[in-house]
Amino acid sequence: NPSKEMTETYDFLFKFLVIGSAGSGKSCLLHQFIENKFKQDSSHTIGVEFGSRVVMVAGKTVKLQIWDTAGQERFRSVTRSYYRGAAGALLVYDITSRETYNALTNWLTDARTLASPNIVIILCGNKKDLEADREVTFLEASRFAQENEVMFLETSALTGENVEEAFLKCGRTILNKIESGELDPERMGSGIQYGDTTVRQLRQSQQAGSEQGRDQCNC
Repeated sequence: NPSKEMTETYDFLFKFLVIGSAGSGKSCLLHQFIENKFKQDSSHTIGVEFGSRVVMVAGKTVKLQIWDTAGQERFRSVTRSYYRGAAGALLVYDITSRETYNALTNWLTDARTLASPNIVIILCGNKKDLEADREVTFLEASRFAQENEVMFLETSALTGENVEEAFLKCGRTILNKIESGELDPERMGSGIQYGDTTVRQLRQSQQAGSEQGRDQCNC
């Protein structure tokens, strides 16, 4: 089937969230990651927006399915329904706005309660290019990240600095957890799916195992 060949092949699909207060630059981060350019005249997201991109992570092809959620309080009930079954999240604040930083604990609680306690989270201090207007120091945020057991990077959706790295770092951690057995892609709501290639490999190894079993049979 030629149309089947046109579809992307990947080893895994990970569901990601981009969460954080309104105005912290979530949509711009996603746009920079998907389109490789800064999103001019970005307005507040209404509800949820979606983007996807296939990336190479530690030798595996991974499709990231990314849900960009509205940061405004009035959309909270809508966006929360998208948290279910997310494997990873970028938790975003604006380094020039202490208000967005102070709200991080609430967003973190939401993610761990509604998505999964095992969700892999990377904290992103966005708008790194606006150094002169900084209200939150790197050290303070990195302490917060350590205390809450999340990874941390400062990013700039404008220049693209660390944007790709944030998504890839999160993806690598999920992959490591799958390989160590800490995360089970088969579990309901894991936010991880096997791609066609992985499914085929699993089937082949299962078949090989059962054929080996038959060879050893004494009946």
